[in-house]
Amino acid sequence: MAHPTAPERRLSARKAPAPSPLLDPIAFGDLLRVASAPDFDRWQEQIRRTGGCSDPVHLTGWTLTKDRTTGETLHSYSTSTEPGGHLRVACGNRRASRCPSCAWTYAGDTYQLIRAGLAGDDRRDVSGTVRNHPRVFATLTAPSFGPVHNRPDRGTCRCGTRHATDDAALGTALDPATYDYAAAVLFNNHAGDLWMRFTTRLRREIAARAGLTQRELKESARVSYGKVAEFQKRGAVHFHAVIRVDGPNGPGTPPPSWATVALLTDAIHAAASHGYTSVSVPAAEGQPARTFRWGTQLDVRPVKAFRDGSDITEQAVASYVAKYATKAAENTGTLDRRICELADLDRHGVPEHARRLIEACKLLDPLYPDRRLWAWAHMLGFRGHFSSKSRHYSTTLGELRAARAEFRAAQERVSLGLDDREPDTVLVLGDWQYAGHGHTPGESALAATIARGLQLNRETAREALRDQLALEGAEA
Repeated sequence: MAHPTAPERRLSARKAPAPSPLLDPIAFGDLLRVASAPDFDRWQEQIRRTGGCSDPVHLTGWTLTKDRTTGETLHSYSTSTEPGGHLRVACGNRRASRCPSCAWTYAGDTYQLIRAGLAGDDRRDVSGTVRNHPRVFATLTAPSFGPVHNRPDRGTCRCGTRHATDDAALGTALDPATYDYAAAVLFNNHAGDLWMRFTTRLRREIAARAGLTQRELKESARVSYGKVAEFQKRGAVHFHAVIRVDGPNGPGTPPPSWATVALLTDAIHAAASHGYTSVSVPAAEGQPARTFRWGTQLDVRPVKAFRDGSDITEQAVASYVAKYATKAAENTGTLDRRICELADLDRHGVPEHARRLIEACKLLDPLYPDRRLWAWAHMLGFRGHFSSKSRHYSTTLGELRAARAEFRAAQERVSLGLDDREPDTVLVLGDWQYAGHGHTPGESALAATIARGLQLNRETAREALRDQLALEGAEA
């Protein structure tokens, strides 16, 4: 019987994950190289600290911590002792298709942001009384650009077929020759402008129903929102939004007595259908003038504090918004990064419906140069922020990231024995440079396994938290 080689023994002793049976020989050889390296444990630690990031950023540099008064060196660090001479940090990409680990963190931050605006969060200076403010979950959709294959609750598609839930035909045009692909991408491109007009009109509609002028409304109430964009299968963007009425100074002040869920719901319907809530696109060579409005499928439902037979609870809404904050147009078959040339579509096997939308972006780009349609062709023309909120809705992503960084810095001070020193007595010097990104094939396989383990731990912790919140809700 052949004895295992030294690299294989070390790989087994460290319990490194078994490679996938689909791993090619080159990647497997590289995996053995990484796992048998003397600094493998430190490499694993770096990857775990990034959360299992699939495309970490590599940095080189040093940091020096000194006592401001005595000049004593308290701690020094250099990447020269790290695996490959690099420090790996998380890429921070929000797209789940690019980096599931960093997308998970982004989704968690979005969840906390949205939930804080629904239930309050003392750590974020959002009072729990916000739970008593009128708030709804609204979905504004795109208009029709032509009939598409669908899966209605009853009956069959217009083509006469009952499509399966995973049928690739869903969302594609019944007749590509008559489908208005140009209008579809132009709508996506102007969706952000349409949302701005909607929010402006909404405040006017609320003021009218309260019998107030615009100035009087500002003195008695404030409208706040948090929203996320989602791509439908047909490639049209629509918005999910939490919309809330507060007192004049935001969530910490009670709304006026006239502010009710019924009034807010009626105002949203009126604002979405009003003539002001539209965006006009001028005619161009071969293209008619167009006016875009929201689609007729407007859904507005009140958000409940706890489960009462409705799925529109605070947690359900926050989870739903967080899920779509990490997605883009990938569910339509398009790419998750910018397209350099149309030949990229062939190389990546982009399906016909998404291809036609991308080609429409290419065709329209010189006709509307200020709209940068080709630069955003991978997003089917959409160029707005996928997740955004009004200023006073709740906390911010920046504040959440700063809190996480501060927590980690405090942990680091404890590990270095500096936790008993006042921050202003310590001087930190450093120099950092970018040195690349990503993994080698073997590192990628190992990092993916680490990420799966971390994900399992996160899901277990999340389920425990959900059970706890459900119990608290039942007791309340």
